[in-house]
Amino acid sequence: MPRLHTFTFYFASENAIVDSVIHLSNTDIERTFTDRGYQHMGCMVDYFASIRMMCHVFSLPFKFARLKDITNNIPNIIFDSVTHLKLWDEDPFKHEFFVRLQRAFPFLKSLSIWNIQPPFFRCHEYHFRDKDWCSIVEYPHLISLDLNETRSYYVEHFLNETKTHLPHLIELKIRYEDLKTVTNNFTR
Repeated sequence: MPRLHTFTFYFASENAIVDSVIHLSNTDIERTFTDRGYQHMGCMVDYFASIRMMCHVFSLPFKFARLKDITNNIPNIIFDSVTHLKLWDEDPFKHEFFVRLQRAFPFLKSLSIWNIQPPFFRCHEYHFRDKDWCSIVEYPHLISLDLNETRSYYVEHFLNETKTHLPHLIELKIRYEDLKTVTNNFTR
């Protein structure tokens, strides 16, 4: 392929872990590319219950519109071409994560979240639960939000205007019971 000057790629794989002692890191994956002279790439490696590994490897700048199965482990990269994102993690997403998400995906139009774990705060963080302690996260381009596979904490997080601002949201996918709970039987 002597005429190939640019190679834009995004590889995602999910693998069962055979040997739980061996764990590849982002640095290990990146080194396989940089050792061959390819410097413009990024990756995200996640492990789940020592039985499964998910790995995303991509060229930079990222040129694709969709990403799926993204976890809390987002790198410090701006994904300005991504408009559709699916979050999936066994670990809870906290407000700080959504602040990072807003910065990393500034043109997000569609967001789907799968996470059944609400954030549990440690004793000294109890005040975080009820107070407006962080900046408001704004998704100025978000038009579709899917919260069907989450706990009511995430519904509260996205519908509470002291935490999240969604000025162009036109589609909300949510379980009726969660919406009823969060709105206090549709009174707030």
